[in-house]
Amino acid sequence: MKRAATGVVDVISSEDIGKFPDSNVAASLQRIPGVSIQRSGTRGEPEGITVRGFGGDFNETLYDGRRISTGSGNRSVDFSTVGADFVGALAVMKTPDVTLSSSSIGATVNVMFPKPFDQPGPRFVTSASGSMQEEAADIKPTAGVLFSNTFADDRFGVLADVIYTERATDTNRVFSSGWVGSRFAPCQTTSTCSSDELDDTSTVPGWWIQQYGAEQSQVDDERIDGRIAFQWRPSDNTLLTIDDNYSRQKLVTETYGFALWFNRRDLRNVQFDDNGTVLDFRQAGTPLDLNAGITEQVRETNQTGINFKIDVNDNLSLDLDASYAKSEQNPDGEGVDNADIGYGGALGTSLGVRVLGDSSDTLPQLTTFGPAGDQSRYLDPSVIGSHVLVRQQQQNTDELKQARITATWKDDNVRLDFGTSYVDDNFELQQSNTFTNNFWQAYSGYGSPSGRSSGVIVPTNLYRGTIGTGGFIPGFSGAGALPSQLLMYDPRGLYGYLQGLGNPYQSNVPGFNYPLNEDGSSACTGANQPSLCSYAGDLALALDPGSYQDITEETWSAFVRAGFDVDLAGRPFHFSAGVRNERTHVESSGVGRLPVLLTQSAADPTLLSTTYSDSQPITTKSKYSYLLPSMDMKLEVTPEVHARFSASRTLTRPAINFLNPVLNVGSLPRVGALTANGGNPALKPYLSDNFDFAVEWYYQQNSYASINYFIKDVTNFIVQGTQRQTINNVIDPTTGQPAVYTVSQRVNGPDATVDGFELAWQHVFGDTGFGFNANVTLVDTDKPFDRYDISQSGFAVTGLADSANLIAFYDKNGFEVRVAGNWRDEYLLQFGQNQNTGEFGAEPTFVNSSLQIDVSTSYQLTDQLNLFFEAINVTDETQSTHGRFDNQLLDVFAYGRRYTLGARFRM
Repeated sequence: MKRAATGVVDVISSEDIGKFPDSNVAASLQRIPGVSIQRSGTRGEPEGITVRGFGGDFNETLYDGRRISTGSGNRSVDFSTVGADFVGALAVMKTPDVTLSSSSIGATVNVMFPKPFDQPGPRFVTSASGSMQEEAADIKPTAGVLFSNTFADDRFGVLADVIYTERATDTNRVFSSGWVGSRFAPCQTTSTCSSDELDDTSTVPGWWIQQYGAEQSQVDDERIDGRIAFQWRPSDNTLLTIDDNYSRQKLVTETYGFALWFNRRDLRNVQFDDNGTVLDFRQAGTPLDLNAGITEQVRETNQTGINFKIDVNDNLSLDLDASYAKSEQNPDGEGVDNADIGYGGALGTSLGVRVLGDSSDTLPQLTTFGPAGDQSRYLDPSVIGSHVLVRQQQQNTDELKQARITATWKDDNVRLDFGTSYVDDNFELQQSNTFTNNFWQAYSGYGSPSGRSSGVIVPTNLYRGTIGTGGFIPGFSGAGALPSQLLMYDPRGLYGYLQGLGNPYQSNVPGFNYPLNEDGSSACTGANQPSLCSYAGDLALALDPGSYQDITEETWSAFVRAGFDVDLAGRPFHFSAGVRNERTHVESSGVGRLPVLLTQSAADPTLLSTTYSDSQPITTKSKYSYLLPSMDMKLEVTPEVHARFSASRTLTRPAINFLNPVLNVGSLPRVGALTANGGNPALKPYLSDNFDFAVEWYYQQNSYASINYFIKDVTNFIVQGTQRQTINNVIDPTTGQPAVYTVSQRVNGPDATVDGFELAWQHVFGDTGFGFNANVTLVDTDKPFDRYDISQSGFAVTGLADSANLIAFYDKNGFEVRVAGNWRDEYLLQFGQNQNTGEFGAEPTFVNSSLQIDVSTSYQLTDQLNLFFEAINVTDETQSTHGRFDNQLLDVFAYGRRYTLGARFRM
């Protein structure tokens, strides 16, 4: 397929239905030159792909040539929701096919599903396996069945399949949630500072840890995929296909750990390295939070389509296609239930975090921990009280309606394709939480052992045991400085206990965080009452008006493509040129509101609550139109050597949730961490002019070598501009001055050039059964990230990294074994971190280089029965990220090895 294509295409196909090389689509795609995967840190599962340095939203995914909806709020598809068991083939089109789409600067991935007429007659495939991740140590099943048959002299056909998959994963994580760029006062390198010194002499730039902690996430992943396809050939020149694709994934994650929060103004004895990274400090009175959470997330997608093909005569044929897809996230109200308990106030500890090495192998280390620094009482139940109660529920819906008409005229060596298409994409999002009504602070304060009147001692019957931290992060030094255990407790049980205390406004409830004025009187009288005054004993969620989005994107396209095959200097020459025009109309609606009052919590002085103005609906409209030409040429220099040249213009639309028309001011600020995010419905797409030069040598059966040089000139890059500003002149109660927010908004901005080489070599050693598939991708850009630029306007191309794959295999006499290594160098993932409140713009997140080795093997017992085994991440590699400099560790995940053993039967 690669050899026959006019453009630059890479293909992975199954040898037979039910014999795909990997259980996950993304895991297979990483074997292709120029393609790397992005793993979920919590699960270690491949979620997305990067093609030639362009990730997620820059790559369009199609099911049999149709766009698929996604409930994530992004353009990219979460490939962990797409089972590969009964996929027919995957095509990665690195140059566009204007009859399908030109909406991908990276690549267009076409997932092709089998249909009954692909292999006429009865087909039956079933498979079953068990998998185990070594940390979770639970064996989880996967089972699937496919049936296909044709009837009435192959005039009718039906195919149906269903796959059920479970995964259990325990992932250990150590994190520094945000390296905040700020200016320090020189006195902060000593043990004391006056307020005047902090306000007037903060001139020394540096980066410090906003939050530090460790946790274990226990994830249960349950997925069901189903498909049915019906085909009818009423005559030799007509074909009707009706199909439906369904997937539903449910993730349940239980997380247990600890975290500490730091504030720049409170840091003393600060030590910097030459780059300004804070290597050590002390913060007096630091509280310790013991965190527990249960997250339930459901993503459900269904796509129904109909396709009709007719050969009007020997030259003209028509292809009519229409489909409807709907994706929902948390359709039944699934969400997040988190709780923080712990101690602070009178039991706060003077402590800090030391940075002693590189983020690739060294963990930051706590100087001490425990109530008032007593490590022996770290989990003493007599001092552990309630703190914040974070409940969130986000519901997304993406509805996609599309239709396409394509006419094809062929005569000898000439082909002409032309047609039109229409896509209507409607995305809706809303979030409910306990921040909006401020119920998250109902029992904050940690209770009387911490010297607070709010907060209650947590009953010990809610405790579920502990998790040891020995060997927590393999390959990293510094784990010995972590607390030896993480506390497990039931957050929902804590909710029930607190709700059982009753309505605090009907009777006095000790430990409730009653809102008070500065003079100590109740704040629940008169105007502008804090929202916590409405608490009636139920930790209910409230709809966040600022989260609401309703965005509709309509695109009309017209396209034409001409191709011909001729002899050039006696050699076969293939030429194809086309153009696609796309006109897009965007309507974006949201709800706007502004802060009018910030109130500091008496129970926890690091917490603030926000009172808002009345909400106002906002709707905006915008439109744009682009002409997208494309050209592909291939010369067969010899029957074995092919030379290619391609040129095209493609676009990538902004993530649909970037088009929100309102400024969303965070309702959960902490002191010194005020943030706001603004959408921009007028964003224009990224545009890229692309050029490919390739030479391929097919020197023997199943063997080839190729080199490909590509260049992409990208304009209209969307960047997240960040600035520090006041909003509505609301006062910061901790300073008495207008509050300064870190405001982020995405805008179209600079351009950049990306270029690189892809080298691939596949070779089989005669009839021995041995062979290998190797590829290397080398990329570069004229806009790399400047780590020393602290201006707010910093820009760089994200996702670029050299990568390599090596697959060594043996396949003969029914026995297969494959060892696959995937390497990717360090790369800039994004601008923005989990906590991003600094003065120097959106801080970067880098992913450290990684090498993962997987092994798979199978044996054909009979013509029908096959046994297989797979080992993922056999060297127990971790995944880690860092901030602006290499020693600024952000996250390190250890998700261990996974083993799968199963059988496949087909007839």
